[in-house]
Amino acid sequence: MRVLPLAASAVIAAGAPAVASAADLTVNVTVPRINSGSYHRPYVAVWIETPDQNAVRTLAVWYQQTRNAEGDGKDWLKDMRTWWRKGGRAMALPADGVSGATRAPGQHTVRVPGARLNGLQPGQYNIVVEAARELGGREVVRVPFRWGAANTGRATGSTELGAVSVAVTR
Repeated sequence: MRVLPLAASAVIAAGAPAVASAADLTVNVTVPRINSGSYHRPYVAVWIETPDQNAVRTLAVWYQQTRNAEGDGKDWLKDMRTWWRKGGRAMALPADGVSGATRAPGQHTVRVPGARLNGLQPGQYNIVVEAARELGGREVVRVPFRWGAANTGRATGSTELGAVSVAVTR
């Protein structure tokens, strides 16, 4: 299987028929409240990868999108090292339907209609959520899920991320 850059819209298996997907994907991400005198909202990336950790597609990137005295928020995207190395650096940001502002502590939902995942072949994948915070830490959480059948998955971070859940619905 050939994996396209994160900004690409699908994984295409040579000779495989296109998959008409009526399934939707919902990812819930909890940004925990951290008691710190210098708290900064984390940058967060959410993407799909294969079980062997090849990136398939970025679903969301939350970062400072406006320029301030410290510069452009895009300068700090590389602090999400895993996402950045797997193809984030190749993305043109902001990207419609993907880019968004940083989020305050709480639960946040990324809903992806099946049409946006058109061409994603049925099989096992991971949702990966990475968070990096200025003057804080960095954390990556992986949640396995199966595309092509209704199912759910859940994992919990220990520092920069709380609960992360995935639901594939038909």
